[in-house]
Amino acid sequence: MTERQRELAARIAGRRGAVRGPFRVWLHSPEMCERAESLGAFARFDCSLPGHLRELALLMAARNWDAQYSWNAHAHQAIAAGIPEGAVKAIAEGREAVFGNEADQAFYRFCHEVLDQHFVSDATFAAALEHFGSKGLVDTIGALGNFTMLGMCLNTFQVDLQPDREPPFPDIRGFGRVVPDGDRP
Repeated sequence: MTERQRELAARIAGRRGAVRGPFRVWLHSPEMCERAESLGAFARFDCSLPGHLRELALLMAARNWDAQYSWNAHAHQAIAAGIPEGAVKAIAEGREAVFGNEADQAFYRFCHEVLDQHFVSDATFAAALEHFGSKGLVDTIGALGNFTMLGMCLNTFQVDLQPDREPPFPDIRGFGRVVPDGDRP
């Protein structure tokens, strides 16, 4: 690694415990890595959304892109943060998730429409706006965008399923490929 790559790797390891997953790929472009890490840190740790909804957005984007590595890293974290296990299972299976909390249901519907339909209906937008305000919706789009980029990276560079894990999605399309070093330059 270059000096710049070593510097970024140390910063990432300090904040996230290790350099793994997409960071092993992004370090090939230190400038991209730095910006992606910064946006990812904001989306995961600092945006205006409650922690359980940050995890929900991450799972929804991971499922949308069939990003197994991301899903496996966060499914249990989402449940621990307060996302119902049944909702996590429904998302994994491509079914409609149901939440007992009106705000969480509005958030799920908003993210689902963005990811699935690429637009949000007026009713869905109004419900989400009522619960999260304009800042919350902007942060949601930023988080979904970041987690989508993450899924694209994981899939393109085949940072997929850990060899000792079962595929999390029943309708997986062509996965199971694992690159030993966690990236494919």
